[in-house]
Amino acid sequence: MKRFRLGARTRRVLLWLGLTLTAALVVGLSWPLSPDTMAGGAVVSLRVTGRDGAMLREAPAGTGSGRGRPVRLDEISPAAVAALVSVEDRAFYHHIGVNPAAIVRAAWTNSRAGHTVSGGSTVTMQVARLLRGRVQRSMADKLSEAWLALRLEAHLSKDAILELWLNRASFGNGAHGIEAAARLYFGKSARDLTTGEAALLVGLPQAPTVLDPFRHLDRA
Repeated sequence: MKRFRLGARTRRVLLWLGLTLTAALVVGLSWPLSPDTMAGGAVVSLRVTGRDGAMLREAPAGTGSGRGRPVRLDEISPAAVAALVSVEDRAFYHHIGVNPAAIVRAAWTNSRAGHTVSGGSTVTMQVARLLRGRVQRSMADKLSEAWLALRLEAHLSKDAILELWLNRASFGNGAHGIEAAARLYFGKSARDLTTGEAALLVGLPQAPTVLDPFRHLDRA
């Protein structure tokens, strides 16, 4: 049996291409995240308070896009953080933004079911989607999300990524971020959520309308 061997010129070309792609990847990942990218998906409502700090009125952001109250991760109940990782991405602390095993598993599950059952997106990829603000789910969009997820992991801590998800996600009824959702649905701050309340809220962004607690509490 004749053994196939690459010529010296071909090996040099392939080596050059490999080094060029590697260099491009390193530069791309290390390139700073722009302020415009990090500002994507942010909703902050206007709050009017009295001299004593008491809330007088809260107005939706922009042209009625909803209410949002960004908070730090240490101002959110640990139960909400644990629920987010458990429900959305159990391998969150072990991947680099993209989880190939989850993607393959989702593809296998969806092919057997005949429809989309699982998306295979990591929490970081979901954050990338929220920052990009794109509704389309084409292959190009998914690749862009994956690339941005890798960049987010290269520049941010895991806690910072969780904080972005919890502040950017839509929880239905105009509530953006878990603080606004906690106050809307339970009349309390996100730091005071119980385990059950946190679990319910973290599940809402999967289908805010279908799981609307005001109309479909049993589903929620």
